[in-house]
Amino acid sequence: MSAIGRAIWFIESHFTSDISLDEIAATAGLSRYHLSRVFGMTTGHSISGYIRSRRLSGAALALIDNSSTILQVALDAGYGSHEAFTRAFREQFGMTPESLRKQGHVRNLALQEPIRMDDTRLPKLEAPRFETYPAMLLAGFAETYAHEATQAIPSLWQKFNQHYGHIPGQVGNVAYGVCTPADEGVEGFRYMSAVEVSEADNLPEGFTTTRLPQQRYAVFAHRGHISGITATVHQIFGEWLPQSGHEHGGTPDMMERYDDRFDPRTGSGVTEIWIPLKA
Repeated sequence: MSAIGRAIWFIESHFTSDISLDEIAATAGLSRYHLSRVFGMTTGHSISGYIRSRRLSGAALALIDNSSTILQVALDAGYGSHEAFTRAFREQFGMTPESLRKQGHVRNLALQEPIRMDDTRLPKLEAPRFETYPAMLLAGFAETYAHEATQAIPSLWQKFNQHYGHIPGQVGNVAYGVCTPADEGVEGFRYMSAVEVSEADNLPEGFTTTRLPQQRYAVFAHRGHISGITATVHQIFGEWLPQSGHEHGGTPDMMERYDDRFDPRTGSGVTEIWIPLKA
């Protein structure tokens, strides 16, 4: 079973009680951050959002069963008050618990069913090569994304590609997608579409820079359409890294490298995924 499969199994076995991210991460065999990152990429949900949706979906079914008071349903779902439960329930389903109980059915609700992971459909991961790469100064556009809301990343690339090829100080013809942790207290991750530059002067409006140190990387190839890259990333973090004997190097979380083997017009070709390793 993959790391994300183990995490889902643990959540499904314990979500009606208090569970911590540390407990889920320990079961999955990943760090808290990498579990959150890969879980979001693989399932389209944040861990906290998935647990909340599962609890509220169970609460919705309990409400139409009529065997418990609304307050008891709220307490069973982990909410300390009727008010907090009503607020969360309305945000999730667009109606109050009282309205649902009066309605008597859930046919119009989008209940969160358990995620089913089919590890047999994951791509076969090619063995990586290892490279020590010199320090780089990268420049481009960056945005912070929730793990379950990455559909806007292509728009970031569309904006960036209007500048690609004539960015002051651009080094070579390689583009990079760089994933780093979001600011402290913010759930999600920071994604940067960038190129290497020789200096940070005269960059286009809105550009930001990040400097990566010299470090050793494990380099994996993702072949095919870019839309399938999440499955390859799942394999890297969920299977290869925990079993490899290597430790993640910290920053960046990972880096996508797009050279002349990738066709940005069709989104197909070879994308390299660079994972920093501790020395």
